[in-house]
Amino acid sequence: MTEKPLLLVVDDDPLISDALGYAFAGDFDIVTSHTRAHCLRLLQQLKHAPQAAVVDLGLPPMPHRPDEGFALIGDLLAIDPEMKIIVLSGQNDDDNARHARTLGAVDFVAKPCDPGRLLKMLHQAIAFNGSDVLDKVASGLIGDSLPMQGLKLQLEQYANLGFPVLIEGESGSGKDIVASHHLHQLTDRRKQPFLAINCAAISPSLIEPTLFGHAKGAFTGAASARAGYFEEAGSGTLFLDEIGELPHDLQPKLLRVLENGEYQRVGETQTRVSQARIIAATNRDLRQEIKAGRFRADLYHRLSVFSVTVPPLRDMGNDRLLLLEHFRQRYAAQARCEPFTLDAAATEHWLTYSFPGNIRELRNIVIRLTARRAGKAVGSEQLLAEFDTSEPVDRTRSTVSPQPETAESTIRPALDHLQKAGHIDLDATLAKLEQAYIEAALQIAGGNVSQASRLLGINRTTLYNRMEIRQRS
Repeated sequence: MTEKPLLLVVDDDPLISDALGYAFAGDFDIVTSHTRAHCLRLLQQLKHAPQAAVVDLGLPPMPHRPDEGFALIGDLLAIDPEMKIIVLSGQNDDDNARHARTLGAVDFVAKPCDPGRLLKMLHQAIAFNGSDVLDKVASGLIGDSLPMQGLKLQLEQYANLGFPVLIEGESGSGKDIVASHHLHQLTDRRKQPFLAINCAAISPSLIEPTLFGHAKGAFTGAASARAGYFEEAGSGTLFLDEIGELPHDLQPKLLRVLENGEYQRVGETQTRVSQARIIAATNRDLRQEIKAGRFRADLYHRLSVFSVTVPPLRDMGNDRLLLLEHFRQRYAAQARCEPFTLDAAATEHWLTYSFPGNIRELRNIVIRLTARRAGKAVGSEQLLAEFDTSEPVDRTRSTVSPQPETAESTIRPALDHLQKAGHIDLDATLAKLEQAYIEAALQIAGGNVSQASRLLGINRTTLYNRMEIRQRS
């Protein structure tokens, strides 16, 4: 018998979760959750990540806003970049649908929906396989643009040197591909293990034993001693993704490994030595994190002996057409159908669209068009429906212009607090002012994040990131 794929359903309405579980039980093994926090705890207990997920946007504690659902999409893709996510939500305005796709969801379905249609979409999404090594090699470094040429040259220089490498780049740009293939598989370490941990996708309390291992009885649930990733990697490669999320109290222990290879299992005093090469990646500006006191400067300098930047798709010019052709041919072959084509106007839009979700977004657009428009010409109208077109206004011509009473009531308390403190801390002042402006813009926009981002003159994805950072801090 063939093992059924695992499906994750996240919805705070138990009637919907139960109905989908009943309707899809013959095709999937199903796990359900009702909040983002519960979902992340649940995933830590599973032996492997689900192949697909159906996610509601309106989740507690803010069921009338899409914030938790958007954040969960990022969490799930951090755990497994190949997870196929379909959003099923009553918050079905076009902006929410497009932004969900930009973040990495393969599709968006409005409630109520036909379970048969949703089941068909899930099977189609899983059928498009993008996880094999050959696909990763090609999709990761296709292109002849100057930024891509520079990246290829750097990787050729650094691949076999054995020193730590810091990979910087936006979400969806392919940092994991650069690490796993170009800084491991194409090096002398290729016959050694390659282990990866996403620092944003694992509970802070579990990161230390996962990295360093633990002794029997070191903490509740430690029924036996266990080796950590540093030990299991041997003389291979250890990839620390989203290193900017590493808890501050663990950073000195990682620094020690980088300086002399030494570490200890949790609950042990015996010193062990790691021979693994460390590769780290981040979509954050670690220099700003250092200024804010969230990341150690000495750790940053140790990690960035060599550093490479994976360029965003918007800077890659005609490489977007090369990637289009690669994915179009690949997924048409998988679906055993003729590839779609773009007419002249649609091609022009393709070349001018910024792809804020980078290669992951481009790939998902190709998957959707392959499923819906196989063998047909795609025009401007059909293509623009796939894009997140809510571009912010020009920064130089737009500032927040809140209603006087709203701005005063929101920003004034932050300034009063600073005045009473008797001194000005620049980082704290800027952080409080930023938070106040975000809150003012959201109040004016009635909670609509798209409108708030336009008021602030920033991209909506940037606004979501800033809101999430403020919530964590």
